[in-house]
Amino acid sequence: MTVDLLYFDDQRDAALRFAAAAGTGARAIALHRFPDGESLVTLPTPLAPRVLVFCTLGQPNTRLVELMLAARTARPLGVRHLTLVAPYLCYMRQDRAFRAGEAVSQTIVGGWLAQLFDAVVTVDPHLHRIERLEQAVPSTGAVTLTAARLLAEFVAATVPHAVLVGPDAESAQWVDAVAAAAGRPRAVFAKQRHGDREVDVVAGDAPVLGGRPVVLVDDIASSGRTLAAAAHVCLAAGARSVDALVTHALCGDADLGAMRGAGIGRLWSTDSVEHASNAIPLAGLLAQGCRARGLL
Repeated sequence: MTVDLLYFDDQRDAALRFAAAAGTGARAIALHRFPDGESLVTLPTPLAPRVLVFCTLGQPNTRLVELMLAARTARPLGVRHLTLVAPYLCYMRQDRAFRAGEAVSQTIVGGWLAQLFDAVVTVDPHLHRIERLEQAVPSTGAVTLTAARLLAEFVAATVPHAVLVGPDAESAQWVDAVAAAAGRPRAVFAKQRHGDREVDVVAGDAPVLGGRPVVLVDDIASSGRTLAAAAHVCLAAGARSVDALVTHALCGDADLGAMRGAGIGRLWSTDSVEHASNAIPLAGLLAQGCRARGLL
């Protein structure tokens, strides 16, 4: 099968790691951003009938427009099957309207991506009140991969005696999967959010943490304030140390400072989004997932 793998030239390193794991070449989509914020996207030509576009969706508002331009340009060039490989999939957190007039961005953005692409492949999307990615991205080609085994192997090798703690109810699915794969005890805290960076966390029925190392496990570190609040609770309970392990690290320098100030010693993440905390590569998982579904 002849397949072209394309990537935006400012995501070259991650895309080439994926290409190496997939055993295929890769070609850059030329990208120019004008001073007024508009983007000029130029695809390489000619293109094979089947194309994979590698694009992780941090900085989502700009990225989504550039993906639309790329996808709409590919079809007239003869591309019949178009796959998006997005290690991080944006806009999944807003899955219901909590107030009148709020946009349910999960279904809006997911539906739009399903119109642009025949398949969407991602890792650990933030699905809280739904069970399957195709409920957000209505396509038979919606593919969810999980980094749980990779995170479990990492934590088992790095902090082998840790108690794994999910900082809130939404993290339960990830801490449960990682703890089961690593064979470690786990707990899930409860959270009350007051704003983007104001949260309270309570321990609930956590196991004894006194004198034990703790690793906080979640899918996303965005502001990092939930992880910071959970770290305070763990240290108050006598934890020997607190580190954090996430699939997607979206937090900035100020957020990292807040986490360090709360007592989090180390933050580790996959390379789904380029970040200083990257420690776990996803290229092999993504390639295996695409190959198993006949996309490579």
